[in-house]
Amino acid sequence: MPLLLKQQFAESSRRVFQILNIGDVSSWMSQEEREDEDGFLTRSILSMPIVNGQKTVIGVAQLINKGNGHPFSDCDVSIFEAFAIFCGLGIHNTQMYENACKLMAKQKVALECLSYHATASADDTTRLYHETIPSVECYNLYSFKFVDFDLSDDDTCRATVRMFLQCNLVKQFHIPYDVLCRWVLSVKKNYRPVKYHNWRHALNVAQTMFAMLKTGKMERFMTDLEVLGLLVACLCHDLDHRGTNNAFQTKTESPLAILYSTSTMEHHHFDQCVMILNSEGNNIFQSLSTEDYRSVMKTVENAIISTDLAMYFKKKSSFMEVVENGEFDWQSEPQKELLCGMMMTACDVSAIAKPWEVQHKIAKLVADEFFDQGDLEKLQLNQQPVAMMDRERKDELPQMQVGFIDVICLPLYKVLSETFPWIKALYDGCVENRKHWQDLAEKVEMGLTWIDHDTIDKPVEEFTGRTDSTVVRLIVQLCIDKPVEEFTANSEAEDIEFTVTTLNCVHSSDKKTGADQTSLTGPLSRVTRRANGSTSSAAGVVMRRFTSLRRGGTISKTMRERLSSSLYSSSSSSSKGGGGGGGLGGLPRDTGVLPELPELKRPQPAPEGRKAKQNKTRSKLCSIV
Repeated sequence: MPLLLKQQFAESSRRVFQILNIGDVSSWMSQEEREDEDGFLTRSILSMPIVNGQKTVIGVAQLINKGNGHPFSDCDVSIFEAFAIFCGLGIHNTQMYENACKLMAKQKVALECLSYHATASADDTTRLYHETIPSVECYNLYSFKFVDFDLSDDDTCRATVRMFLQCNLVKQFHIPYDVLCRWVLSVKKNYRPVKYHNWRHALNVAQTMFAMLKTGKMERFMTDLEVLGLLVACLCHDLDHRGTNNAFQTKTESPLAILYSTSTMEHHHFDQCVMILNSEGNNIFQSLSTEDYRSVMKTVENAIISTDLAMYFKKKSSFMEVVENGEFDWQSEPQKELLCGMMMTACDVSAIAKPWEVQHKIAKLVADEFFDQGDLEKLQLNQQPVAMMDRERKDELPQMQVGFIDVICLPLYKVLSETFPWIKALYDGCVENRKHWQDLAEKVEMGLTWIDHDTIDKPVEEFTGRTDSTVVRLIVQLCIDKPVEEFTANSEAEDIEFTVTTLNCVHSSDKKTGADQTSLTGPLSRVTRRANGSTSSAAGVVMRRFTSLRRGGTISKTMRERLSSSLYSSSSSSSKGGGGGGGLGGLPRDTGVLPELPELKRPQPAPEGRKAKQNKTRSKLCSIV
C-alpha cells in the first residue's frame, strides 16, 4: 500500500479520535492500490491514536497484516490499546523531561542572579574584615537587658561577629574570617525593612541565645557544633519575612503556602538560609566534615522550625513533663532537640523581658506590623482580622499582652529558670512587664486609651502645661514622682495643670467659644511658693491628700475609679453637694478647708472634625495618669 494511503488512515484515526480496524482492505481499494513499490500487499490494518495525560493526540500507531492472515480480533485491539497507552506515557515523559531540563537551566540562572544580588558586596565585606571588633562588654552582649536602639547598622554586624569570636567558633571550625564577614552581611541584606521582623530582631534573638549560653551557663550542656547551629539559626530564623504570618499566607493562597503546607514561613526562612550558605563565598560550614555538616544543618533546620508557635504548643507539654519528672538526659538526641526548641522560643519572644521603656516601644512595633496585616486582610480578602491585628481594637492591646505573657512567656521562662537558675533574669523581667501591662489594661477598663501613634513615645512633660480653655484644673502631683517644690519657681507661682472636659478630654490647644467656657479661679488653680518656702494652705492640703494616695509610683485602683468618675461625670461634685464633703472629684477632704468649686456646664457636642483630636487627647491623659 503506498505510503500516502497509510498516512491517510493514520490521519483519519487522529481526526476522529477513534480506533480504525479494517479486516479486509480489498473491499476498500483495488489490488494495485494495496500493493506498494516492493510488492508488499496490504490485507488488513489496525490504526490507533496515542494520547498524553491531557487527552491530546500526540501520535498514531498502526498494525498492518496479522501474521496468520486473519483480520485483527478484539483481543488484538485490547493488547494494542495497552501498547498505545504505554507509548503515550513514554512520549509524554520524554517531553516533560525536556521541559524540566529547560526549567532547571532557567532556575539555575535565576539562582545565580539572586545569589549575586543577595550576597554582600566586596567593598562592604572588606570594610568589615579590616575593622576592629569591640569587646563583648562594649556592646553589653552578656546582659539579658541588651538594647540595640543606640547601635548603628555597622555596629550590629560587628556585634554579631563578636559573638562568633567570643564562642571560639571561628577557630574551632576553621571558618575563614572573610567568609564569616560576608555571610553576616549577606544575612543582614536578606532581611526586609518591615517594622518588627527585621535584621535587628534577628540580632536581639541571637544575643539572647548568646546570653543564655554564656551568662546562663547553658553552653556546658551543648556541644560546640550545637552552639554554632543555634547562633546561625537565631540569625536566620526570620529571613525574608514579609510582615505577615502563616495564616495570611494560607488565606491568600500564596506560592509559599502552596509550597509548604505547615510552618510555611519557617520553612521559607530555612530555605533562604540554605540559599545564602550555598552562595559563593558564604558557606561558613565549608570546613566541616560530611557528618558534621549534616548534623549542624539538622540543628539549624529544627531550631528555625521551632520558632513557629504552633510547634511550641505541640512540644510544650512534653518538655514540661520531662523537666518536672527530672528525667532529662542531656545525651538523648530527642530531648536535646526539645530543649533547643524551647530555647529558640524563649529567645524569639525575649523582648517581653526587656526593661519596660524598651518593651513598650517594641510592643508598638509589633502592633504596627500586625495592624498592617489586618489592613491587608480587610482590603484584599474583605475579612475582619483577629483582635490583635485589628487597628480599630488597638486599645485591647494591653490586655492581649497580658494574655500572651500568661499563656506563652511566663510558663516557659518559669520552667527554664527553675532548671537553669542563671537565666532567671528573663523570668523576672517578664513578671515586671506583666505588671505594667496589667496596669495599662486597668486604665483601658476605666475608659482611657493607651496606644496612640502620635503620643506613645512622648514623655509626660509634653502633655502638661498651662491652658486657659474651659477646664477642670487638676493638680498633677498625684501623677508625678517629683515633689511640689521642684515645680515652683523662686517667688513666682508656676502652674502644674492639665485640662479635661466631661465625657472626653480636650487638648490644651483646642479653642472654645463663649457658652462652652467656664473659668476656674482660686487657690486650687495654682501652687504658690511663698518667700518663706511654704505653699498656700489649700493647695498644700490637696497635695498632701493626693500624695498620700500614691504608693510606689502607682495610683491605687480605688483612686483611679474615683478619678475616672470625676473626669467622666456630667457635672462636678460641687454641683451635687454644694461644696460640702464631696471634695475635688469626689475625693474626701476636710470640710471648710478647700473652697467650693464652681458649677461646670455640660460641654456642647464637639464638631465632627474635632473627634480625632479629642481621641488623641484621651490617650494623652492616660499617659499622665
